[in-house]
Amino acid sequence: MNKYDPKYIDEEEKELIESIEQIDTNTIRKPTKEQQVKVKNAAKEFIKNEKKMNIRIDPYELKKIKEHAAREGLKYQTFIKSVVHKYITGQLIDKGHL
Repeated sequence: MNKYDPKYIDEEEKELIESIEQIDTNTIRKPTKEQQVKVKNAAKEFIKNEKKMNIRIDPYELKKIKEHAAREGLKYQTFIKSVVHKYITGQLIDKGHL
């Protein structure tokens, strides 16, 4: 494998995706009602603690954001949230400086 495979962000992502693809989905059991309620409650609590934010953005930039989000299979608001999270946690890499 070459150093940079554009199909994956990095080697860790490649290993994770390959591991997931090897799972036999026929052996996965449906969560119990209790487990489903627990997960739903955790999701509701997480959303309740989030804060909303409004920003103004250039129409061209919004168009490009929506295009990137669509390629990632995300809604554009989710994509923006992901980019902000990656930036503030140091996970966003500037390809221009590699």
